[in-house]
Amino acid sequence: MAYNDLRAFLQRLKDEGQLLHVEQQVNLEPDLGGAGRAVTRLGDNAPALLFDNFYGYERGKAVVLNVVGSWANHALMLGLPKNTPVKEQFFEFVRRWNTYPVSVQYMEDAPFYEHEITDEINLFDILPFFRLNDHDGGFYIDKACVISKDLDDPDHFGKENVGVYRIQVKGKDHLGIQPVPMHDMAIHLRVAEERGVNLPVAIAIGCEPVITTMAGTPLLYDQSEYEMAGAIQGEPYRIARGKQTGLDLPWGAEVVLEGEVIARKREPEGPFGEFTGNYSGGRNAPAIKVNAIYYRTNPIFETLYLGIPWTELDYMIGLNTCLPIYQQLKSAFPEVVAVNAMYTHGLIAIISTKTYYGGFAKAVGLRAMTTPHGLGYCKIIIVVDADIDPFDLKQVMWALSTRFAPGKDLIMIPNASILPLDPSAEPAGITHKIVIDATVPVEPDVRGDFAQTIDPPAATEQWEQTLRSLWNESLGKDK
Repeated sequence: MAYNDLRAFLQRLKDEGQLLHVEQQVNLEPDLGGAGRAVTRLGDNAPALLFDNFYGYERGKAVVLNVVGSWANHALMLGLPKNTPVKEQFFEFVRRWNTYPVSVQYMEDAPFYEHEITDEINLFDILPFFRLNDHDGGFYIDKACVISKDLDDPDHFGKENVGVYRIQVKGKDHLGIQPVPMHDMAIHLRVAEERGVNLPVAIAIGCEPVITTMAGTPLLYDQSEYEMAGAIQGEPYRIARGKQTGLDLPWGAEVVLEGEVIARKREPEGPFGEFTGNYSGGRNAPAIKVNAIYYRTNPIFETLYLGIPWTELDYMIGLNTCLPIYQQLKSAFPEVVAVNAMYTHGLIAIISTKTYYGGFAKAVGLRAMTTPHGLGYCKIIIVVDADIDPFDLKQVMWALSTRFAPGKDLIMIPNASILPLDPSAEPAGITHKIVIDATVPVEPDVRGDFAQTIDPPAATEQWEQTLRSLWNESLGKDK
């Protein structure tokens, strides 16, 4: 099922009981940040939250949080039943991923062109900004699709990037942005600054969830997020042309800003409560001048809460972080079975693989660190056997407990690259990385006493089905 815009997906969530409309009047601060944190405590099937009644504002302003903040909502994004298990969602993601690329569909009259402002721009008139965490350095746009091009190859559609970056609102038409060095937009900005020119940029706020998910996916540099979104949703993705920048924009966005990153200009930005669960502190970052705003009537401001995992971000970028690493590893090692890189944004990755000779698992782990995402993340790699489900942490802990020998199965890579937001890095951007081999040793690496693994008794699967049926019947009677 494809959703043309955010509103269509919110309607689906409502129909499935996965959207909670909070009708009581609330303060933007601290109520929305508190609600964004609190909803993460409701478990893996938590709903999205819609607010549209704020003290100090006339009706018509709306904020939505936690749109993909549960495995139930993530499944609905994929058009699957909301109770689809995570592992099944992963392999369905893989199946669709393999249909890439799916060509885009250019559209006229995008809904966001309903209103246009190019003079006396004031972002505060359009969106109800608020701080998520107490010590944030200001207001942030933290769930928008940011579009930019490679000025050295502007006609290469795949090199047009759609990414998610934190954006600080510094004034009526003035923003700060933090593209970390290993992300595609940083490459685009470097090319522009080498030329001494500003980098055209567009910021699409309130998009349907597939493109926002793809914007947070570590694709290869020349892979198109729009063409991958088409593969994931099963039909061509709709885009529209930007009036000032000529960039390709998500057709269903609620609000679009067009502007430019000012070449060679840096300003203090932050602090900001980040996905690591820590404030990232202040640093100098690029600045954006907004030249135009386009928006729908009564636009919905979509944002997400960030803090100690798990939050919506972890659901949004969990499986789509696993997939590129899985695909890139499997191209080198067909023996790889699955990859779980959901903790935290791939700072830890768990890889299950078949092994054929001693040291093979360690080679797989080292290769994961050299994938595009692994270079900036993948600080700790745990490699397990093919009989271990990397998404079942109980099984992973068993493998670590019984198959890992600290004296032989640990590899450390000193002074490796990491994203600067990792609070354990010293200095920022540099850390030691490790590979933990929790596989049963294979010749010639023979050690320990690994007798035959205990298989479940023959009647186990039959009894599992029987007990599930009886349990569900019992729950139905209790209602």
